[in-house]
Amino acid sequence: MIDLRSDTVTRPTEGMWNAMNRAPVGDDVFREDPSVNALEEEISLLFGKEAGVFVPSGTMGNQIGLKVHTQPADEVIIDELAHIYHSEGAAGGLISGIQLRPLAGIRGVLSTGQVKDAVRSRNDWDPHSSVVALENTSNMGGGTCYGIETIRDLYQLAGDYNLALHMDGARIWNASVATGTELKEYGACCDTISVCFSKGLGAPVGSMLLGSEKKIKLARRYRKILGGGMRQAGMLAAAASYAVNHHFEKLVDDHRKAKKLAETISESVFFEINPDDAETNIVLFRVVRGTVSEALDWFASRNVSMIPFGGNTIRATFHFQITDNDLDQAISAVETYNGI
Repeated sequence: MIDLRSDTVTRPTEGMWNAMNRAPVGDDVFREDPSVNALEEEISLLFGKEAGVFVPSGTMGNQIGLKVHTQPADEVIIDELAHIYHSEGAAGGLISGIQLRPLAGIRGVLSTGQVKDAVRSRNDWDPHSSVVALENTSNMGGGTCYGIETIRDLYQLAGDYNLALHMDGARIWNASVATGTELKEYGACCDTISVCFSKGLGAPVGSMLLGSEKKIKLARRYRKILGGGMRQAGMLAAAASYAVNHHFEKLVDDHRKAKKLAETISESVFFEINPDDAETNIVLFRVVRGTVSEALDWFASRNVSMIPFGGNTIRATFHFQITDNDLDQAISAVETYNGI
């Protein structure tokens, strides 16, 4: 099966298995795992942040990121398509006692004007704005990227109002490749950033929350409280490091393949997409004749797996284990689709 459901479905390569097998390990809760310590230092340096903490998932990284910046009854300004809002089980309310204020950005991207208008007054009866949370790239926006100038402006705005800026950078690697933005430029424009190793980079498990030493010290305590303290996690850290150093450069090819599929879809009378919206590795398209179920069944019968993505929308997501032959087969499935 040509698996375009997500970029989380990759399997470790032989080189990654070898790196995992060779990794020295220790007890990470005691800060004694040399591979985890090395990864935290490596990724902190890449983004120009003081410190990092390795966590099992992007959701945990995001939720700890919000936790270190907020008090109960605070409010987080966020786009209405954001992963934190849609796909993290209302964890902000449960874990931190905060509420989210979703705004209607453009394909998951907020403007400075929107954010400025959403900042609350500091009245006793108002929720207190404390964080601006961005997702880069935006999953539900179709892999859209924030421009670095917009991020800088939002970071400046947040600082002017004494707010923190947290970035959900699960696919920040894709944004960097697509826009030519250095990772340190992103790091300089946020207080905390959560980055994922198990999506396009292809590691089996893991994310990292980055920030100041003070915030990450607090984050490490919250990680333990939330059950994220890991012991001999060096094998996972080695896989993550291998992914960054060997698979990061492959993302440009994922983007090329996504664009080519999007262009093919745009030529079909059964589907609707603006191919220019395929900025990175995610392709969102609408079924305009027939149903989503019919289309997915057709693709599955041609050995291509995609997922429904709400309403009449389908998502296809590319990763480095999708070959050009796989792409050709997906393109053929689109070209031969007849709506039944």
